Amino acid sequence: MALVSSAAIRQPLVDAPRVDALLFDVGGVLIDVDFQLVFADWAQCAGVPIEEIASRFRADAAYEAHERGEIGGTEYFATLRTSLGIDIADAQFEIGWCGIFRGLIPGAAELLRHLATIRPVYIFSNTNALHYARWQTQFPEIVTPITQTFCSQQIGLRKPDIKAYEKVCALIGLPPQRIAFFDDLADNIDGARRAGLVAHHVPSFADTERAVAQLFA
Repeated sequence: MALVSSAAIRQPLVDAPRVDALLFDVGGVLIDVDFQLVFADWAQCAGVPIEEIASRFRADAAYEAHERGEIGGTEYFATLRTSLGIDIADAQFEIGWCGIFRGLIPGAAELLRHLATIRPVYIFSNTNALHYARWQTQFPEIVTPITQTFCSQQIGLRKPDIKAYEKVCALIGLPPQRIAFFDDLADNIDGARRAGLVAHHVPSFADTERAVAQLFA
C-alpha cells in the first residue's frame, strides 16, 4: 500500500481547506461488516431459512434507539423476537449480533497509524454497546492510533443527524470546516457536509486512500 509521506502531509494544499483532524467511520471503512453473518447465525438457532430473517430485518425505530443508547441489548432483542418472528434466547441473539465483523479492511490499520503521526485521528460510528465492546477488544490495531472515539450510543445522537456532527466537532474542539470526515454511506456524507465538515465518500478502501492523497497532495 502506498502511503502519503509525512512531509507531504505537513502542509495542506494552498487552495484546500485547512484540515487539523481526521474523523473516520468504522463499519465499511476500517472494519468489514456483513449482516448476512448475523442472519445466518440467527436462522440456524431458530431453525428457519436465512431468507426469512434477511427479508424481515429492518433498521427500524428500535434499531436506531439501540444505537443512540436509549435501549440496551435485552430490550432490542425483545423487539426482534416480534419483528423477525423468531423466539431464541438473548445469548443466542447476542452471539449472532456480535458475529457481524469479518475482519479489518486490509491496509486500514497501517493507514491510521501513519496518519496519526501527523494529525489527530478520531472515530465516529453509529454503533451500540455490544458492537462497541466487541470491536474495541477484537481490533486493537485500529483503536491504538485513535485520539478519541465517538459512538452514537455514547453521545445519544446518530449520523446523519446534523446535531450529531455538531456534537462531535464540539468534543474535538475544532470548527467543522477543519475536520475531514470519511464514511462509506452517502447519507452520512450528506449530513456531514450540511454540518460543514470536509466530507469524503469512501465506499472502498481504495477510495479512502485516494481521498487522503488528494487531501494532502
